[in-house]
Order: sequence, then structure tokens, then C-alpha cells
Amino acid sequence: MPVGTGDANALAMSVDTATVRHIARLARLQMSDAEVAATVPELNNILGWVEQLGEVNTDGVEPLTAVIDQQLRLRDDVVNDGNVREKVLANAPDAQHGFFAVPKVIE
Repeated sequence: MPVGTGDANALAMSVDTATVRHIARLARLQMSDAEVAATVPELNNILGWVEQLGEVNTDGVEPLTAVIDQQLRLRDDVVNDGNVREKVLANAPDAQHGFFAVPKVIE
């Protein structure tokens, strides 16, 4: 059956006007009756496409993170302080004993 031409009532999961109104309320969207009526078949078509994806045989297919084979150039994850303490503290309006000094805010 071609995508988007299935009977919305035949879907295992189908959306009705009450569901669209509920989703709109959750999303804080104000929808007219005409917009709700137009959205019902659109969401049912989307669910139909998702249902068709479940029918695809993916046995033996390795999961992909990208469609092209690409190796990320990563550096070693080594904890260090960057050796720039003095440069960072030079930007502070007030630094004392190697730390940022801030005014007392609680009496």
C-alpha cells in the first residue's frame, strides 16, 4: 500500500480530534475546529509511515550514526587545568590567593 493512502481507521495507532486537542493543549497551541480537523489525517498519515518503517527487515544491518564512514578526530580525555591560571585571573576585577574574590552577599 503506498504511503499516505491507507485508511486512518485501519491503523493500530490512530489519532482522533480529542487527541489532537489534547496535544495542542499540552503544546500550548490554540487551534480552531478546522485546524483540528485538518491535523487529524496528517497525524494519522505520519503514524502510518512510522508503522511501515516497522515492517522493514533490518536483520543483519548494523546501526549507523551517520550515512558516511567518518572517523572523529578526538583528543585523549585527560584532565588538566590548562596551565593558564594567571591569564584567567588577570581578567578578574579582584583576585586573591589564586582565586576570584567576590563581595560578600549574605550578612
